[in-house]
Amino acid sequence: MGKPPHTSYHSDPRVDALVDETIGRVADKWTLLVLEALEEAGEQRFSAIGRAVPGISQKMLTQTLRQMEREGLVTRTVHAEVPPRVEYRLTVLGHDLAEAFCGVWHWAERNIETIEAARAAFDARQ
Repeated sequence: MGKPPHTSYHSDPRVDALVDETIGRVADKWTLLVLEALEEAGEQRFSAIGRAVPGISQKMLTQTLRQMEREGLVTRTVHAEVPPRVEYRLTVLGHDLAEAFCGVWHWAERNIETIEAARAAFDARQ
């Protein structure tokens, strides 16, 4: 089977590719939760981010932060102290993305009762 048809919303294929890549990475559960944690609390140490994102392993947090740094969403700052202190903060690009995805949380808040009712009605029919 081939790839599913792709719907383009922009005339520049580079923009389409970037949107596809970004959604693929950011739609990841951990990236969204780390993004939210940094947006809400600002610059944080690794351990604080781990506490703000329940259930994330150190390995997954490390991988997520590295990918976010590669994408330009976070900045990693190593302070020359003993022991070394490492902090992460959202870049302007990260804040912009967090703002864009903030709409998902607002949508969920506005629609939670309707969604739960729809789920309950569906489950009752099964």
